Amino acid sequence: DSLIREEKNSYKCEECGKVFKKNSLLVQHERIHSRVKPYECTECGKTFSKSTYLLQHHMVHTGEKPYKCMECGKAFNRKSHLTQHQRIHSGEKPYKCSECGKAFTHRSTFVLHNRSHTGEKPFVCKECGKAFRDRPGFIRHYIIHTGEKPYECIECGKAFNRRSYLTWHQQIHTGVKPFECNECGKAFCESADLIQHHIIHTGE
Repeated sequence: DSLIREEKNSYKCEECGKVFKKNSLLVQHERIHSRVKPYECTECGKTFSKSTYLLQHHMVHTGEKPYKCMECGKAFNRKSHLTQHQRIHSGEKPYKCSECGKAFTHRSTFVLHNRSHTGEKPFVCKECGKAFRDRPGFIRHYIIHTGEKPYECIECGKAFNRRSYLTWHQQIHTGVKPFECNECGKAFCESADLIQHHIIHTGE
């Protein structure tokens, strides 16, 4: 049994040594080590180690956003998301890099930045061994091996392996032409087309 009673109202986890005042809190904590997730969402089947996590998750399905920003009115389904958002208004950047002094609003951005100093690349491709600092970079790379094209145009059904490629493609349907020639004002969907057009003016 992993419940070790040290003194009155004191329960210690055998795995990591953390101490709790209540047995129920220790049992809850031990699920981190055992990965037991007894609370299941009836909507999607996702499981959680705590009932509070399940309640938070359920708001994804209900669309409920009880945490509202008093500055701009934007609402969130988690208090932590509201706290992060409020830093936009306050300018607070609590995560400071000890190497270069640069400060960050979000912890995730700080962790990613810190890897530029340490050289850490925890996401390794099992196909070719290439390593990446962040998960999005790893995923973008990995679909080269799988051939997957998850980004599909709702207008014509054409699919792409990168979101940026889909965004460029969608300009064909929307008529948006962000690349404008500063010589004659003619606009193009893609930068390559503008470069090709520019030869008319330069003669190169």
